[in-house]
Amino acid sequence: MKPYWNGFLLNVQFFSAVPVRRELPVDAVHLRAALRMFPLFGLTKGIIYGAFFLLLIEWSPLSPLGSAFLFWLLPILWTGGLHLDGWIDTSDAFFSYRDRSRRLEILKDPRVGAFGVLSLIVLLAARFLFIYEIFLFGNSQVVYFIILIPFYSQMITGLLLNGVAPAKQEGIAYFFQQGKDSRLAAGYGFWTIVIAVLFFVWTKSLLSLLLLAFLAYLFFLFARRGALKHFGGITGDLLGASLEGAEGCLWMILWLLVSIGMA
Repeated sequence: MKPYWNGFLLNVQFFSAVPVRRELPVDAVHLRAALRMFPLFGLTKGIIYGAFFLLLIEWSPLSPLGSAFLFWLLPILWTGGLHLDGWIDTSDAFFSYRDRSRRLEILKDPRVGAFGVLSLIVLLAARFLFIYEIFLFGNSQVVYFIILIPFYSQMITGLLLNGVAPAKQEGIAYFFQQGKDSRLAAGYGFWTIVIAVLFFVWTKSLLSLLLLAFLAYLFFLFARRGALKHFGGITGDLLGASLEGAEGCLWMILWLLVSIGMA
């Protein structure tokens, strides 16, 4: 079990702002374990999000607007803006409408362009809208759906890492792909089934669960196609953008489900 524990800590170290004050092995065995632990890492993040949501909606004296703002800050604080940086760089590169090689150069450029700024504003504003209205019209039962959002988005990241060739022979995507696993999709499928059973037992809402899972899978196909078509493969920035995009889309679906009374 030690490689899996170290793999989980590698995920915390590379994909969150939580400090891990120890030297971790980064050989192929531990990187493979890290990829296999992506669902548990996403589930852990989801439970933290869910607990904070429950605290705010049940016991906070703040208004829905104030509670939504505090919750909106949580993912930013959790990652330290790491994935948002990938979203900005990917937006600048994609909307440059250049060829692949030039887009990859833009990804490495530390400067922020207008498209990156605009896309960040749209992403964060849309997410705040979704969260605010969920606080306004939702209830404590929504917590189960909130837990699923990081769970699915983290698995999307893992599938992209494992199944899409790197666009360049350097960076975090290339680094993690040293642990590629031919059985990863089957392992993620097992995680999905277990969580689906538990979710159904707790909520009796199978249709909403299937809808979230189906749209998460569609987003994976969309992100995979976009990475290959426009960049020739996956990079760390594209992974960050995919995770932010997946969470944004799933927040939108949850907002719609709350709006029509299905969650």
